[in-house]
Amino acid sequence: MRKIIQTDEAARAIGPYSQANEKNGQLFISGQVPVNPATGKIVEGGIKEQTEQVMKNIGAILKEAGYEYSDIIKCTCLLADMDNFADMNEVYGRYFPENPPARAAYGVVRLPLNAMVEIECIAIK
Repeated sequence: MRKIIQTDEAARAIGPYSQANEKNGQLFISGQVPVNPATGKIVEGGIKEQTEQVMKNIGAILKEAGYEYSDIIKCTCLLADMDNFADMNEVYGRYFPENPPARAAYGVVRLPLNAMVEIECIAIK
C-alpha cells in the first residue's frame, strides 16, 4: 500500500503532488525547491544558500518517513544555470560524505518560483 509523506518541516507542495510517496520500502521524494517552510518563500542568497535549503527540506521529508540521507540511492538535480554546478555540488556533497547516490544533473530553462536549483530523490531501506 502506498503511503503519502507530508511534513510541515519542509516546503509545502506548490501543485497537485505529494512531498513524497513510500511503497515497499521505497521512498520517492518530489523535486524540492529552496523554500523555507517557516516563511513559504525562496531563501535569500545564491546557489549555495538555495542548495542548503533544498537539502534541509529533503532531510525533513526523510526524517518524517523514517529514512536517512544514507538511504538515498538516486538524485536528480535541476539547475537554472549550469554555471552554478560547482557551488551546488560543494553543498550537495556535504550530505553524502561516503557512498554517494547515483545522480544526474541537468540545466533547465526555468524552475518553479524562479528557484536556482531543484532536487528530487529516491531512497530505499
